[in-house]
Amino acid sequence: MSPAPSLPLLTVDHAVATITLNRPAHRNRLEDADLHALLDHFERINQDTRIRVLVLQANTQGQKRPVFSAGYHVGGFDGEAHDPAFFQKIPDALAALRPLTVCALNGSVYGGATDLLMACDLRIGLKACELRMPAVALGLHYYPSGLQRYVALLGLALTQRAFLTARALPLETLAQQGLFEALCDADDFDSTLQSLLKDLRQLAPLAAETTKASLRGLAQGPNERWLTEVRARETLTSQSADFAEGRQAFLEKRPPQFNRK
Repeated sequence: MSPAPSLPLLTVDHAVATITLNRPAHRNRLEDADLHALLDHFERINQDTRIRVLVLQANTQGQKRPVFSAGYHVGGFDGEAHDPAFFQKIPDALAALRPLTVCALNGSVYGGATDLLMACDLRIGLKACELRMPAVALGLHYYPSGLQRYVALLGLALTQRAFLTARALPLETLAQQGLFEALCDADDFDSTLQSLLKDLRQLAPLAAETTKASLRGLAQGPNERWLTEVRARETLTSQSADFAEGRQAFLEKRPPQFNRK
């Protein structure tokens, strides 16, 4: 029997939050209720300053071939209350989250769900899976921030292949462009993820979050406002207790004990 579908699940284990897409019988397609649930989860995560890392994964139980997400449910486009601009809010909110974000891509990914992959800070992927962007084949022009993320991460040529052919791209091809921290066999997937999370938890929280925000602004195009914000973040971290502890730990050759002050 296939698992009963439900809204995305949020669990929190100390500094790590995990959101699990949970419609495996429907290839984890994203329905409007899922999108609203994701926004609610994002808000809770942003408000809980104990959370330093978010992992986005999918329940692939019972699937013949693992699918992280089949994308937005096509039937949703026909609803009377459908807002064409609403989907964009979810990857935009994911990209803007305070904690570091990791997409644990434990299956193939399609359509709008590919932008959830792009919106995360770091990614690990499952070997022998694929990405497909069928927007143009369906007669749809993609939204601006999604296009920007694709080009920033994959470059123009590979983005053109993805959109203008609508053909599936092996994750191995994307990995050659540096999109993934690692591509793993199923047996090594969880251990690779846990190793990455261990490294992320050891970073200084304030420096990690402010640097993430500065890099995001750089990807959108630097300007005077960006430079001002970066200088303010640099000053903030240089005067922080974390930086003092980091220097002292380095001199004493011990692991630093960071806090949020």
